[in-house]
Amino acid sequence: MFLISFLILFFELACIRWFGSMVIFLTFFTNLVLMASFLGMTVGCLAASRRANFIEASIPVTLLASSLAWTALHIYLAYTKVTIDVGGQESPQQIYFGTEYRAINPGQIVIPIEVIAGVFFVLVALAFLGMGQIMGRAFESIPNRLKAYTSNITGSLLGIALFSLASYLRTSPFVWFLTSMLLCLYFVFQSWRPEPQRETPRRRAKRAAWGRALQAGAAIGVVSVTGLSGWGFGVKGRTLWSPYYKIVYQPETGDIDTNNIAHQRMISVTEEGSAYVLPYLLNRDAGGKPFSEVLIIGAGSGNDVQSALSHGASHVDAVEIDPVLYAIGKAGHPARPYDDARVAVYLDDGRSFLKRTEKKYDLVIYALVDSLVLHSGYSSLRLESFLFTRQAFQEVKAKLKPGGTFAMYNYYRQGWVVGRLEKMVEEVFGSAPVVVSLPYQERITPSDSQKNHITFLMAGNTDAIARAFQERKYFWLNSVPDRNETVNAFGPLPPTPRAAVEYRSGASPVRLEKAMAEWKMIGPARVDTQGVLLLPSDDWPFLYLKDREIPALNQRGMVLVASLSVLILFLFAPVQAIRFSWQFFFLGAGFMLLETKSVVHMALLFGATWIVNSIVLFSILLMILLSNLWVRWSNPRNLWPYYALLAGALLVNTLVPMERFLALPGAWRVLASCSLIFVPIFFAGVIFASLFSASSRPDVDFGANIFGAVLGGLCEYLSLVIGFRYLLLIAMGFYLLSAAAGGKVALPSGKGTT
Repeated sequence: MFLISFLILFFELACIRWFGSMVIFLTFFTNLVLMASFLGMTVGCLAASRRANFIEASIPVTLLASSLAWTALHIYLAYTKVTIDVGGQESPQQIYFGTEYRAINPGQIVIPIEVIAGVFFVLVALAFLGMGQIMGRAFESIPNRLKAYTSNITGSLLGIALFSLASYLRTSPFVWFLTSMLLCLYFVFQSWRPEPQRETPRRRAKRAAWGRALQAGAAIGVVSVTGLSGWGFGVKGRTLWSPYYKIVYQPETGDIDTNNIAHQRMISVTEEGSAYVLPYLLNRDAGGKPFSEVLIIGAGSGNDVQSALSHGASHVDAVEIDPVLYAIGKAGHPARPYDDARVAVYLDDGRSFLKRTEKKYDLVIYALVDSLVLHSGYSSLRLESFLFTRQAFQEVKAKLKPGGTFAMYNYYRQGWVVGRLEKMVEEVFGSAPVVVSLPYQERITPSDSQKNHITFLMAGNTDAIARAFQERKYFWLNSVPDRNETVNAFGPLPPTPRAAVEYRSGASPVRLEKAMAEWKMIGPARVDTQGVLLLPSDDWPFLYLKDREIPALNQRGMVLVASLSVLILFLFAPVQAIRFSWQFFFLGAGFMLLETKSVVHMALLFGATWIVNSIVLFSILLMILLSNLWVRWSNPRNLWPYYALLAGALLVNTLVPMERFLALPGAWRVLASCSLIFVPIFFAGVIFASLFSASSRPDVDFGANIFGAVLGGLCEYLSLVIGFRYLLLIAMGFYLLSAAAGGKVALPSGKGTT
């Protein structure tokens, strides 16, 4: 029980990381892999009584899935006529960065992401089916149900701990899948069925030897495929694995891709990349003082750090969440900005740093903040989601010195995103920001496509810049950064004698355009915010979701997951021969939502880093372990008090907004938030452990519980509509349904420890 629980958890985390990074655009739907693993465990537990040993198919199916992922990725990278449609990214309900790079044109082969997701959902579920069957058989064979469940939780704890260690050491998939396949082979060999007695012992031994050899060969194939991907076989550049991404780095060009999507490029901003220095040039030429103390959130490989240093910063705090992106910049950036004594580096979540720092800054900048990945497999939250809320902007404002400036820039893809940011800034800072676009746009409307425009928004002390635009009309940016250093670029014409001469002489438009060609015209853009009413908050932190709705892509995904789940359930589980436990099913659904809310809550309070995520998941399992010990010690027979305490704790969690915790001092914030999060988990754990300890069919009941978690995972999409707080009301509903489904929630005397 301990070993299979460890294997399932470790292998689950490995699959979430690897398939999310290898299957193109699956990085945005990593909860799909999580739900597939839950489904496989469910069906396996329910099929524990079947004679067939499904574990024999786990390694071959994993080989098929990993080989298909590797092949499909390289076909996509090699053939530009193959396009993957991710919910219509030309006019999306929800924006996924990177999906717009290959437009859908006539003559192309268009594959909906739902098809890809469905194929890998089935394959991953089938890979976990055999492991779930072994776990179900282990539950059935251990008379002391509570001891069995405790072993299950302990093994899972070790799985999280070792995979977290593997992430910390930046190991490649070779290590993850070598560990998983070796342990899987152990279970395959342990469960090997004797051949029919009519065969001779020699023939039986020969067949068994061939079977073991084929399984070992398949395991070697899995490790080889995932290992080759980990080392970047068939990919241009060096492949590195951070706790968040598969990173492909090309030292010759400085290009950095994450999870198969172009992410950033290291350059010397004194030679190219004028856009990086635009905020400093606008401030200087409008008569402002140089920004002395600068905070850069999303420092990446160092371009923005170099920009700050080259324009008078006396100190730069560089915050970057990904340690490998920072390491690449420190070792390979041509200007070596991270070696400068004026730079302090913080490997942290940007929002977490804003909450903790006591410093004040002349300039705070969000530098191309887009993570291209979800925070975890439990929610639709992205790594950067909590940076783009009203509360986050209030924290930025609080960290500015008097006269300080806040700047953010990116390719925001859609005009309604720019409008949403503009309204949030105006609401928080009390005045509209200065908005400029490259190339120049006079007006930005909600329906405009912004995928080819990099947009800058500057707030705070921007009066001088706004006045300079009003008086002198335009600003001119040269493609060669050094040429901006010796001129004041505000004016109706580019700061070049030739352009002025051509203009005064009435030269032809062609000659005038040629004289102005090396200068890019920049002017303030009027942002049309009509109809932009929905602003992100810490409870609804979805900047890139247009409306409070479940997008059509997600709806199709939910139907797909539900349909495939039912199909696999009926194909492999003896549904007619078992009595399905709705009480355990609803317990699983409720706990999944409770776990999701806990992960999101802690990400807001302590940062969306992988370390915080791992600690939270580890702590949840520890709390379940404590609830097991409580049941073992107290032997509760009436569960109504625990249901009531759980409902009360969930209600308090719902009524108390997360902002209340942010206002508390550090130690009190930790104590209050942990109490509010982990107390309901404890009560939920007591209810489950008490009922499970009295179970007559632990394999079926545990399978039903995990199947309920699949429903809970689907219900997580409701956070896109109602926010995260009110997910707990849905969880409360599931727990009430579990109480009703159980009829009585009182246990016979002595059943709590059998």
